[in-house]
Amino acid sequence: METVRLTMAQAIVRWLIAQRIEVDGSQLPVFAGAFGIFGHGNVTALAEALEPVQEELPTWRGQNEQYMALAGIAYSKAKLRGQIMIATTSIGPGCSNLMTAAAVASVNRIPLLMLCGDYFAHRAVDPVLQQIETFVDPTVSISDAFKPVVRYWDRINRPEQIIRSLPQALAMMLDPAACGPAFFALPQDVQAEAYNYPVTFFEPRVHYIRRPVPDPRDITRAIELLAGAKRPLFISGGGVRYSQANAMLADFAARRGIPIAETAAGKATVAASNSNLVGTIGVIGSSSANKVAEEADVIVAVGTRLQDFTTGSWSVFRHPEARFILVNTNRWDAMKRTDCSVIGDALVSLEAIDEGLGSYTADPSWLATAHGHNADWATYLQGWQEQTELDPPSYGQVIQAFNSLALPEDYVVCAAGGILGELTMAWNSLAPNTFDSEWGFSTMGYEVSGAWGASMAMTESAKEAGGEVLAFMGDGSYLMGNSDVFSSVLSGHKVIFIVCDNGGFAVINRLQMNTGGAEFNNLYASSRRARDARVDFVQHLAAMGATAELVPSLADLPAAFARARDSDRSYGLVIPVQAYSWLEGSAWWEVGVPEVSTRADVRVARGEYEAERKHQRWT
Repeated sequence: METVRLTMAQAIVRWLIAQRIEVDGSQLPVFAGAFGIFGHGNVTALAEALEPVQEELPTWRGQNEQYMALAGIAYSKAKLRGQIMIATTSIGPGCSNLMTAAAVASVNRIPLLMLCGDYFAHRAVDPVLQQIETFVDPTVSISDAFKPVVRYWDRINRPEQIIRSLPQALAMMLDPAACGPAFFALPQDVQAEAYNYPVTFFEPRVHYIRRPVPDPRDITRAIELLAGAKRPLFISGGGVRYSQANAMLADFAARRGIPIAETAAGKATVAASNSNLVGTIGVIGSSSANKVAEEADVIVAVGTRLQDFTTGSWSVFRHPEARFILVNTNRWDAMKRTDCSVIGDALVSLEAIDEGLGSYTADPSWLATAHGHNADWATYLQGWQEQTELDPPSYGQVIQAFNSLALPEDYVVCAAGGILGELTMAWNSLAPNTFDSEWGFSTMGYEVSGAWGASMAMTESAKEAGGEVLAFMGDGSYLMGNSDVFSSVLSGHKVIFIVCDNGGFAVINRLQMNTGGAEFNNLYASSRRARDARVDFVQHLAAMGATAELVPSLADLPAAFARARDSDRSYGLVIPVQAYSWLEGSAWWEVGVPEVSTRADVRVARGEYEAERKHQRWT
């Protein structure tokens, strides 16, 4: 057997480069690049292996481990999970900083490969710098803390172990059912240790993403339920996009007269112009989608994990005989309701259900009802656009103003806070797969880093057509994680950062007040402070190399947005917005309202909470 002598780190890198994936008839690298921050735990061996191969596997310098990994997640999202990014860190805090990103990838079912330094396998010099000593188990390191938040975990204590472990990790990351992050703890000494690896281990291999076929019995049950429906509803989740079942779902719905509601992750499954679309469902959804959900008798949820924001804490489905068909590659997600579980690829499953439905169509009056709800919602949004007395404007007004200036090639990134809810309600997607909302783990700061990763992923055709990555965020999210503004400038991956300043954590302040609480520690004005102070976001963005300007009113926005588009680097638009004016959805969300309180407003809120809980479904 022919062998080649390499360090374990060199072998990892060579193997990663050899992996290819077939996407739309073309072969691409599985691993499109790496984000790295080097410390003593990965700079001597892993950096040494990465440095000579920048053409095949480019390494991008991060500023914070968590946020560079979030950029990798956003990249894979934009590529519909067809390519994967790597994040490499040292040991200690460099590694632990990745924890939130690992959870984001896990919750959102996004592949991410984490290669982190670890303590010496030989233990002769314990305790080393940044070592955690548990006193009862000398094998434990900070790496062990990742086990609950990743899909694959391994510590490589011998260089030959990667021969078995790397292929298993990749298989998991490309599995549509198990997809998520993989974590490798790489002891410093083992990274540098040489081994005679079989040459065959590094032979190029072409991978593909499988399409699991559902059980025919589940398809038969789904057909029976849907064929008896008078008021069916599709709920389209992120899995529809990753399966590239967008067109199939749209065609299915159009031919059979079925409304489509999108989840936050599924937003932009279809363009907003699709006549069957009723909006985003749930707590951060439109009244149109939620009213349709209230009246639906069969709900076909495709590629969604049905988190509480989608279901309004399971209160939005109010038809007394409502039945659920859950289509998902993942058994766990498909079994969250027991009427009918279809475990399989979204595209394959929809094709099979459609084929068996014959001439079935929903009652024509049902789609007419949905159109009526859509018209009411559009009128409501138009009312916000026509308001002129708000100074500064509301989130909703800002979003609609940008929407009117957007191009189909623009790609929107958002995450936590009030602006995400307003975007999911009010943004009209001009083309499919142009919207990324990190609502799975609701991670503040994702907006900046995610936009950096999305910019890396943007196609040349989109750029040539004038497309830009638009990162919407509140001031709270910006202050949580902004260092990758500099990364976007340094790397040349342009982003238009839209910072809406409402003076703090305004949406949590809203929740606090809506549940009877006093304003406390959310807005700057209600926080413990020595003086009134505000951040000059224009100067802050400029200090990190971006061009930036204040947009004092919506009248100033078209010209400012045009300047941002014309810029050759990342550009910041800072816009003052209202802290107390919000679009209103129509779904309830369960939070823990105190059962006992000295505040009368809390007692009232508790009564409302108990009333809403009566609408929750357990089955």
